[in-house]
Amino acid sequence: MRALCWHGKSDVRVDTVPDPTIEDARDVIIKITTTCICGSDLHLYDGYMPTMEAGDVLGHEPMGVVVEVGKDVKKLKKGDRVVIPFTISCGECWYCKRTEYSLCDTSNRNAEIARKVMGQSPAGLFGYTHMLGAYPGGQAEYLRVPYADVGAQVIPDGLPDEKVVFLSDIFPTGYMAAENAQIQPGDTVAIWGCGPVAQFAIRSAWMLGAGRVVAIDTVPERLEMARQGKAETIDFEKQDVYDTLMEMTKGKGPDSCIDAVGAEAHAGGAFDAVLDKAKAAVGLATDRPHVLREAILCCRKGGTVSIPGVYVGFPDKVPFGAAMNKSLTFKMGQTHVQRYTKPLLEKIQSGEIDPSFVITHTLPLEEAPGAYKTFRDKKDRCIKVVLKP
Repeated sequence: MRALCWHGKSDVRVDTVPDPTIEDARDVIIKITTTCICGSDLHLYDGYMPTMEAGDVLGHEPMGVVVEVGKDVKKLKKGDRVVIPFTISCGECWYCKRTEYSLCDTSNRNAEIARKVMGQSPAGLFGYTHMLGAYPGGQAEYLRVPYADVGAQVIPDGLPDEKVVFLSDIFPTGYMAAENAQIQPGDTVAIWGCGPVAQFAIRSAWMLGAGRVVAIDTVPERLEMARQGKAETIDFEKQDVYDTLMEMTKGKGPDSCIDAVGAEAHAGGAFDAVLDKAKAAVGLATDRPHVLREAILCCRKGGTVSIPGVYVGFPDKVPFGAAMNKSLTFKMGQTHVQRYTKPLLEKIQSGEIDPSFVITHTLPLEEAPGAYKTFRDKKDRCIKVVLKP
């Protein structure tokens, strides 16, 4: 089959690789009909995530049609259209029973590597490093899905791929980010970043009762999409974020702050951001946490900082003293996707949201290497790329 493979920093290629096969009786194989490039894929593309190996198949936002079924699979059959969560979860361990699927104790085949770095291992993920299981990803023609009865969400007829494929990651991730923000009716929510996850966090914040949503970015088309989602916007290249938020909230600060940027923050000429970039360039740091610092300083006393943005290692100069003295609550983590696929599918079916609004580019899989660069460099008004194998 053809699949997009990682070969080093800024080097991804569509290669011919072996087709996946059933390895466990709980597996299914799907023929992928739609897959996507995620912002967190750029951390791999830019060389920030350790334990990648040449030839690794990328991608964790796929959907398709079941073409082969393991003998112990009970809920799926050949021909089912399914969306596949990026988190691989067994459904039976202590964490899965608590619906904390991204913390699954069973699915990471390389748990010992993660344990040495993190203390304990989270779940395995599709297409996302050997530390998180070395599972081939979904930017390919076919995909093996472990624990398929737990992961795959069957999609009814009549819903095009473009409306439902984001149930694999970015819609649940944006929704969980808003849920983690502990929004109370009428709250002011500030969201850093206007990429795909942030766009869903904006719309999810309204669903959860926000009274005001402020989105922060500098890319014109991203800010415009945020405004289409009824958010007020701040262009951080033209306005001081802290001063503007204080003015908007009469000195109080937002009730909740969502960092939908993560490790690769850009912040123009801000001194801390310039220092972060210099450290990363010479290998002294992996994370550029300007947004996290800013969110901590901007958030109101007693407020909540929600972090769906991916971080890699040991961010420098995080103002933890401010966080402690302001009594901030932090909620973060990889998304418990399986918890959200069914209720969010119902929101799509009811017409409450059409997630396809975020798509700007639809391309064949063979054009994925160029699409990665376009997405990373924010060229051609690119916000979300959908790939068709």
